Amino acid sequence: MLQDLVGKKPLFSCAIGVTETAKIPGISAAGANPEITDYTPPADVELLHLGKCKCITGVPVTPDGIPTPALITRSALKLANIPIIVVNAGLKIKPQIPFVEVGGLPGNDIRTGKALNNAHEVIERAKIFGENLSKTVDYLVIGESIPGGTTTALSVLLAMGFEAKGKVSSSMPLNPHKLKIKTVKKGLETAGVKEGEFADDPIKAVSTVGDPIQPVVGGLVIGAAENVPVLMAGGTQMAAVLAVVNALKPEVMYNIAIGTTKWIINDKTSDIKGIVSKIADVPIFASDLDFSGSRFNGLKAYEAGVVKEGVGCGGATTAAMLKSNGKITKQIMLKEIENNYNKLVSET
Repeated sequence: MLQDLVGKKPLFSCAIGVTETAKIPGISAAGANPEITDYTPPADVELLHLGKCKCITGVPVTPDGIPTPALITRSALKLANIPIIVVNAGLKIKPQIPFVEVGGLPGNDIRTGKALNNAHEVIERAKIFGENLSKTVDYLVIGESIPGGTTTALSVLLAMGFEAKGKVSSSMPLNPHKLKIKTVKKGLETAGVKEGEFADDPIKAVSTVGDPIQPVVGGLVIGAAENVPVLMAGGTQMAAVLAVVNALKPEVMYNIAIGTTKWIINDKTSDIKGIVSKIADVPIFASDLDFSGSRFNGLKAYEAGVVKEGVGCGGATTAAMLKSNGKITKQIMLKEIENNYNKLVSET
């Protein structure tokens, strides 16, 4: 698939949303405290478009001061001159940049067993949008930003019958698997649902214990993949969306791949390959970024297993390298990322 995309024109779409699940203490590293998670996705896409954030001062960072992967995504998209379209999957704080509405609402805490209110309508609208986007470009790269997304990925995978306990990734070096499993079990219990009960009903799985980006990315992928290749840019969150797509429209799977980072592939605390292999036979590509020689400790920390992926940074980097026919290398990427990081740090 990758060989066919060399020199072709991609479009990068990013679905952003929030879920109350992210506010459970210890679940997400997307912000200095759980309440800030409402601001992280809009700040991420402001950074993509503007090179700075408007809805917050500074830039989204982990509690340890590690910068958002949106910095990587912006660098890749700017270097390769790839257009960006942001989709509001369900936000509390709207970004101060152009974005598309598909009627998505913020997600409820999955422990209520009533995570989403209008997943069916949202996925149908996203399909229409995906189909129309696919008529404008050679292929689509679809990323996401949603704090708490690996926990909701786990819950949807389990609800659909995929054994994913201890296999989803985390933005933290110490993956809080026990907390995630406890949270998911509570949600399924409250809803009176057994693991695997929604194997043939992904909309029900997402509505019960999912998050807002799942129906949006799922719809975009289904709508676009009938016409053009789609690179699902992300880590184990995209595995959950892949399960949704496969259950709804298996005939488009031949046109889908997952694009992530080497940090996800090499992560000993998760298993994206294992999860995906149980869902469908789709390729997983990883961008070989290397921050070990960076002059910034905030970037070096990525090599120690912090953050790892997000805002489609792995897929966006892959697309930039493909579009440039290899002229954009990991060394050029690091230089651009460091320049952008330096600008951000000096402006804040």
